[in-house]
Amino acid sequence: MGKEIERKFLLPAFPQRELEDQAISIISRIMIYQTYLAYSSDQEIRIRKLVNHDGAAEYTHTFKSGHGMVREEIEYAITEPVYEQLLQNTRFVPLEKIRTTVQSGPFTFEIDEYRQIELTVVEVEFPDEEAARQFSAPAWFGRELGAEEEYRNKTLWMKLQLPQA
Repeated sequence: MGKEIERKFLLPAFPQRELEDQAISIISRIMIYQTYLAYSSDQEIRIRKLVNHDGAAEYTHTFKSGHGMVREEIEYAITEPVYEQLLQNTRFVPLEKIRTTVQSGPFTFEIDEYRQIELTVVEVEFPDEEAARQFSAPAWFGRELGAEEEYRNKTLWMKLQLPQA
């Protein structure tokens, strides 16, 4: 199993000013449709459809385990027919987000703008725990979300599945 080491921060809005000032530069922008097939308090199995600016789609299947900054992760590509078969008959509403990957000096940041809720976050992945602990967030980052359950993708997705009143 691979390890995912990341820190997540709240953003008040997309950092347009930093983009205009060239403090960050856009590497890519994709649309993500994320659906959970199974989950517990410390494990999750999800599938994703990732659509780039040309409309080309890729599909992934992921298993994650753990909480907080360091989690175990297995992710691999699947075909569209496998994705559709896994999604078929679930009636689940996918969590939709626009992921903009930006470069700032030696760092790569992933900015997620959620479509169904008013929320923008930025994630930073690290090669090891020491690098994660030493990271000093830029001034345009909001507060660190850490292990706050309400901001986990799984929690956001679960809220979308509740019947609308």
